[in-house]
Amino acid sequence: MKMSARSLGITAIAVSCIVGAVVLFWALGGGNVVHVAPPGGPFQLVDVDGNRVTEADLKGRLNLVFFGYTHCPDICPTALAEISDVLDAMGDDVDKIRAWFISVDPERDTAAVLKDYLSSFNPHLKGLRGDEAETRKVISAYRVYARKVPMKDGDYAVDHSAMVYLIGRDGKFISAFNMKRSAVEAAADLKRRLGADWGLVRGSAFIGDSGSCSHQDRL
Repeated sequence: MKMSARSLGITAIAVSCIVGAVVLFWALGGGNVVHVAPPGGPFQLVDVDGNRVTEADLKGRLNLVFFGYTHCPDICPTALAEISDVLDAMGDDVDKIRAWFISVDPERDTAAVLKDYLSSFNPHLKGLRGDEAETRKVISAYRVYARKVPMKDGDYAVDHSAMVYLIGRDGKFISAFNMKRSAVEAAADLKRRLGADWGLVRGSAFIGDSGSCSHQDRL
């Protein structure tokens, strides 16, 4: 039986909430649960200049990671603008931070498209893409919800989770990064973490938006 657009939308949001809850649960310590791996893992992608980027490139600096796509009408550009504002607020410390926009739409987000799209944001925000298999692998590793949704005009949207991941200098997941505050406050948090003992800050409750970008209202 064909589901209505409203039902599909509710399903997409519910799945994304579950994904966000799992990430939140792990970040807060995971209770007594064992054998639950944190988000992250091996991947191989390329940047807009064709350079190969892997999980090893996350090491050595703090990383902000966001998954989305260039045809996203509102959530993605808003999130990327907020990340750019945080990078602007970092001042002289900005080179100690890496920010990544990983495409969940390999079919349309070519290197050229990504490069042009990101030219509107802070230059420290780098785009990454892969082929279908590489994209599926990184999406799975980071527990990202992403699903192609056909539209009436024959085009498609991609419903996806909308969380900013904070990755430590060891390349491992710290927590979802709280974007529900001013850029200055978020930058101050990153600066604090740059000089902090990583054993004390990992898994702290700096939890951000783990919701989803849903386009069901456009069907």
